[in-house]
Amino acid sequence: MSQVQKEIEEQPGALARLLKEGRPGAEEIAARVRDYAPRFVVIAARGSSDNAARYAQYLFGAHNGLPVCLATPSLFTFYEAAPSLAGALVIGVSQSGQSPDIVAVVESGRKQGALTLAITNRPGSPLAAAAGHTLPLLAGEERAVAATKTYTNQLCALAMLSAALEGGEARWAELSRVPGLVEQAITLNAGVGEKAARYRYAEHFAVVGRGFNYSTAFEVALKMKETSYLVAEPYSPADLLHGPMAMIDRGFPVLLVAPSGRVLADVAQLAGQLEQRNAELLAISDDASVLGRARVALPLPGGMPEWVSPMVAVVPGQMFAVALAGTRGLDPDQPRGLRKVTETL
Repeated sequence: MSQVQKEIEEQPGALARLLKEGRPGAEEIAARVRDYAPRFVVIAARGSSDNAARYAQYLFGAHNGLPVCLATPSLFTFYEAAPSLAGALVIGVSQSGQSPDIVAVVESGRKQGALTLAITNRPGSPLAAAAGHTLPLLAGEERAVAATKTYTNQLCALAMLSAALEGGEARWAELSRVPGLVEQAITLNAGVGEKAARYRYAEHFAVVGRGFNYSTAFEVALKMKETSYLVAEPYSPADLLHGPMAMIDRGFPVLLVAPSGRVLADVAQLAGQLEQRNAELLAISDDASVLGRARVALPLPGGMPEWVSPMVAVVPGQMFAVALAGTRGLDPDQPRGLRKVTETL
């Protein structure tokens, strides 16, 4: 078993640990956020962490009434033209907490008087030192280059902060189900290797998700790029229809991320349009009709709230990406040209 597959299977335990041990810290930070009353949120991140930030855009917007924008780190580094962060909650999200560009955004926010927060797996990192507050991921050491358990714990940390900001126990109760749901997703997709073999020679994929799972489309596409070296492009259904649909023809593989929720009907409608073009459909879903239309079905456990579904829906995508690399004779633990800690400006 590859290291990355082992870490995929460690995700239920890592999530349970964060929910148990990280709640007091999340509630303390939420109290500071309420006192500060930010007008908006700015998140600095790269790679998988950037995809977690996309989740936060929907999460804080839908549940906390906070607009969220993604930082442009080059403005803070190369251009030395930091925009005003007055009145913002500035969050740096990074597995390692070492990338200078993410640190620069948080440092600038703190100098400008913004409330700053680091979400990282390394509480002793430069990012944590730069921020006024730190929410550790508690994922344990992640050895594989491709992030899995640190990504899902980033989603969970953001969800915990959102739940703590809102107050009450209802959302915490829904969050408490996530480790078990992830465990079910792993079990349901135990046969993913046989399904992935069909795409051994594939050169391109489109990955489609919307709403809370727009982030999942980006993260699954990234995992496929990292481990199988193919072109995998993420889209929302709306973005796909605004031009890129022209590239879809017979046999073009399209992976739909379609858990139950408000956007399910929209993704299902897109499936019909893709079928008309004779695209090859794959689906991550708990909906029987969507799974039944797919050539490859990657099932999800049912009955989960849409807002927590990205923590679960990404798991079959991770497993598919690792299995696809294996069937192509590639080592998912050693992606070419990559290393665990990437430092950018």
